[in-house]
Amino acid sequence: QLGCAVGCVFCMTGRAGLLRQLGSSEIVAQVVLARTLRPVKKVVFMGMGEPAHNLANVMEAIEFLGTAGNIGHKNLVFSTVGDPRVFERLPMGEVKPALALSLHSTRAELRAQLMPRAPRIDPADLVEAGERYARATHYPVQYQWTLLEGINDNEAELDGIVKLLRGKYAVMNMIPYNTIDGLDFKRPSWERAAAIARSLHRRGILTKLRHSAGQDVDGGCGQLRARATEAPITLVRRPTTPLPPSPTPR
Repeated sequence: QLGCAVGCVFCMTGRAGLLRQLGSSEIVAQVVLARTLRPVKKVVFMGMGEPAHNLANVMEAIEFLGTAGNIGHKNLVFSTVGDPRVFERLPMGEVKPALALSLHSTRAELRAQLMPRAPRIDPADLVEAGERYARATHYPVQYQWTLLEGINDNEAELDGIVKLLRGKYAVMNMIPYNTIDGLDFKRPSWERAAAIARSLHRRGILTKLRHSAGQDVDGGCGQLRARATEAPITLVRRPTTPLPPSPTPR
């Protein structure tokens, strides 16, 4: 998608709403272009937009990339805020991607405040739906958690994570919030974030603390957005090689 309709309050991507859907060929074309620069062995459907809101095109692209594109099915990652259609559609495909679920809080009321237009699904029910898919596909579900200082980095939330995920086929991906001008959220120190990850590890939750790439160009997680939607398009024509002269008829 260009833009996003979910409108998570800590993310700039949804501030302008949904601009338009990408077609499956446009999605695949990004991979084709990337492969002209480097090998591509993993594709994640996240960063901008809600894949469940463009489900047919996203699944068509996933089917192509997982077959003709020769990308391992578990290396195609479908990220969602928890749209129920995902749990119906993904198991039906020839290519069953890995699943990433945006959690961000174990408290339903706080999660609703952080993600105001996400489906109203209790975090425990979301984890149970994810667990069924994980057991069916034999891939762990990745739970996404943006660490927000003073909001979801407290001991009560850590206790909630342990209660929800202990014994589940799951990985907790934690990313400290990327600073965005105009938003009041703050990222915890890296030392605090690392301590949180260690605490969860000790309590039996596989936790990965991730650096977000692209921050130097405001392209990190939560920073992607359109800065100009009506900028003029400039066509750059490359010089062409002249054709050799036609042979003189005899």
